[in-house]
Amino acid sequence: MAVHGRGAQSARVPTRFGLATREPDGDWLDAKQDVDGPGPKLRTTVIEEHPRSILTFNRSPDIPFDRSVNAYRGCEHGCVYCYARPTHAYHDLSPGIDFETKLFAKPDAARLLRETLAKPGYTPAPIAMGTNTDPYQPIENRYRITRQVLELCLELRHPVTITTKSARVLDDIDLLTELARHRLTAVGISVTSLDPRLSGLLEPRASSPAKRLDALGKLVEAGVPTHVSVAPVIPSITDEFMEGILEAAAQRGVRSASWIMLRLPHEVAPLFREWLDTHFPDRAGKVMGIVQSVRDGKDNDAQFFTRMKPQGVWADLIRTRFRVACRKHGIGRADVDLDCSQFRKPSPNGQLDLF
Repeated sequence: MAVHGRGAQSARVPTRFGLATREPDGDWLDAKQDVDGPGPKLRTTVIEEHPRSILTFNRSPDIPFDRSVNAYRGCEHGCVYCYARPTHAYHDLSPGIDFETKLFAKPDAARLLRETLAKPGYTPAPIAMGTNTDPYQPIENRYRITRQVLELCLELRHPVTITTKSARVLDDIDLLTELARHRLTAVGISVTSLDPRLSGLLEPRASSPAKRLDALGKLVEAGVPTHVSVAPVIPSITDEFMEGILEAAAQRGVRSASWIMLRLPHEVAPLFREWLDTHFPDRAGKVMGIVQSVRDGKDNDAQFFTRMKPQGVWADLIRTRFRVACRKHGIGRADVDLDCSQFRKPSPNGQLDLF
């Protein structure tokens, strides 16, 4: 039975760590539902987290940024394919239902970032937001942590990039417009399909495809460098929408695009298989067959460079389709050069340095 309004279909996901798992008896479960009816509706809870630092550095050679800020842990969007799901297992929480219902917010993010940027040895480079969980997931309406970080970046003239699946990014279009005026920001919005029903199954609490496309258009109109990401491409599920997404984005003035093949690291693979069996049992075998064919016979490839470059006939076909559609609609690669020279280091007491 499908879990409505959520991407994951259960919390019973094998983990690499100490998370206990339970297998309910099928007869008992059926009897319980007959007597008690369906269980209570899943609720989202948020715990405020107070880390000692907020800026995370990485040395991955195949991604275009070396630092990031993640305002939230877990994501209510519930995208079943999200590669960040395994991070919840570090806390003995399920990468399944827990990842999208038991969230963590970091309300001190802007203060911690200011302290880091004030350190004598700090050298500015674009900060990426949305690289792990979405900075504009629904709880941003309450906490406004992403907005606080953008306000700080504008104050200090520090470059920052946004990646999101949410039209809520328009809540901060005033800040993004001003940041763009100083060549300090770029925004990427990923669009997976053009079918709202399918998106409701894949990413149940993210903005609808139409709203995301409208957000792209409004950002372009505001002068914000804007990028559309057709990601992830799920063979035999979402790949049919690739050309339509690129055409719709181009009609709204977007001139930069990319695509990423579905990745299934660690606990994401059994979650996705369960999702396929629930919603697309007729083609589950075909989907996983293609996924494995582009990953050297495995569910996932974790190696640098090759993880982002699937191989084989199916990968070549999608790559060719993407290039042809981009050429047809005048779309190229992202080439935004953000300006780090304007950075104004804050003093340790929170004020800007005068000299």
